[in-house]
Amino acid sequence: MAQAAPASGTPRTPGKTDRTTGTPGVLSPRAHAAVKLALPVVLGLVYGFWAAAIRRDTHAITGWNVLFGFVCAIAFGAVWAGLSIMAPRMRREVHALLWFAFTGIAFGFLYSQTGATVLRSVLMSLGIAASVFAVLFYRYYTHEDAEGRPIRS
Repeated sequence: MAQAAPASGTPRTPGKTDRTTGTPGVLSPRAHAAVKLALPVVLGLVYGFWAAAIRRDTHAITGWNVLFGFVCAIAFGAVWAGLSIMAPRMRREVHALLWFAFTGIAFGFLYSQTGATVLRSVLMSLGIAASVFAVLFYRYYTHEDAEGRPIRS
């Protein structure tokens, strides 16, 4: 049995819809606020644990190693939170460039903890950061107009 397609501008499923895209809202505004607070903390802790584990390199866990992990976690989380607040207000080129720099620095620092040379760390982080830049620039370019406002469907 055939079913009629929804008219333009009407939601596809019952319930609340996102005003910019017309798609159903999955999370409540309260859940979005919680994610905005929790994401930098969780990612910072993962990054700090990862940095401390790389630096430890099968040796015993020491107080300095734990301190190093927490300092890395705080720095990563603070920069992530600052970028997630500041970057969306920038033009799409600068927005993608900020995430390019953050990704390159974060990955390069982790890679340098393995004992690799500075040149190898820089080259590896440039490769990773360039791919992040390409993906994010494409996403921002296809989802925003020239002034940086979201394109409505």
